Amino acid sequence: MTATPKPSTNTSAPMNPPVPSSTTAALSPDAAAVAAPAGLHSAVIDWFGEHARDLPWRRPEAGAWGVMVSEFMLQQTPVARVLPVYEQWLARWPSPARLAAEAPGEAVRAWGRLGYPRRALRLHGAAVAIAERHGGEVPRDHAKLLALPGVGEYTAAAVASFAYGGRHAVLDTNVRRVLARAVTGVQYPPTATTAAERRLARALLPEDEGTAARWAASTMELGALVCTARNPGCGRCPIADRCSWRLAGSPPHDGPPRRGQTYAGTDRQVRGKLLAVLREATAPVPQRVLDAVWEEPVQRARALDGLVADGLVEPLADGGYRLPLS
Repeated sequence: MTATPKPSTNTSAPMNPPVPSSTTAALSPDAAAVAAPAGLHSAVIDWFGEHARDLPWRRPEAGAWGVMVSEFMLQQTPVARVLPVYEQWLARWPSPARLAAEAPGEAVRAWGRLGYPRRALRLHGAAVAIAERHGGEVPRDHAKLLALPGVGEYTAAAVASFAYGGRHAVLDTNVRRVLARAVTGVQYPPTATTAAERRLARALLPEDEGTAARWAASTMELGALVCTARNPGCGRCPIADRCSWRLAGSPPHDGPPRRGQTYAGTDRQVRGKLLAVLREATAPVPQRVLDAVWEEPVQRARALDGLVADGLVEPLADGGYRLPLS
């Protein structure tokens, strides 16, 4: 999620020279918003100033490392589940160097039940690289962030923006949904981020760096709290009067069906159960203990093999298993 960049005094810097209202009215929703984005910027940023949640990674003391940890944890995981694990993580590993000094298996253990535990290994790998290449300091430069193991375009942009106040297009699910509705006029964005979405997000960025960082944080929060996937709170939205989707009558989604992810009975569930046993263990776990975790042997073996292949579990010569030491 987001740290809270300092607000700039220039909260309405337009991307382009002002466009006469008659011209703007004739443009498509995307083009009109890009031609005159100042109203969007000021409305959303002002709303954020009043309604932003007080989250630990938004506080100044979190620093760039706290922002990076939060961004890894918040991918596909709700804030409420992240909060206790985040606080325990930062208490144990307040710097990248402290995490890098531990075995990667300890990161997996501390990840608990956040899900998608490969993120723990990637965060550990990033911490090692930061300690070795950057003197233990999370780099400020976007390209250097992007070069870290496990850091993709979204995470690099988010850390550069939220930790350092940089001017970057930060496109998570919430931001994409806000832009899809407010600007493009559709209920949901495409399943995967498209080049057109990236172009639109870049075109809408305020010129001023501080304002751009604030805009990124504000649109993300708006998507999380108001412009939600289901039951959006249009009556509480600061840009409802200029939302292209709402002004078009809130047309229903006409793309591919949106299906929720199932969990019960999947390999993900089996992997989670196997990892739970290994996280609690203080010594290598015998095969027979893992066999008792899931009754169906083929699925259990497939899930265990997947954990080994992903580097989350180490097989031992005596047939036991443990969390990775290297």
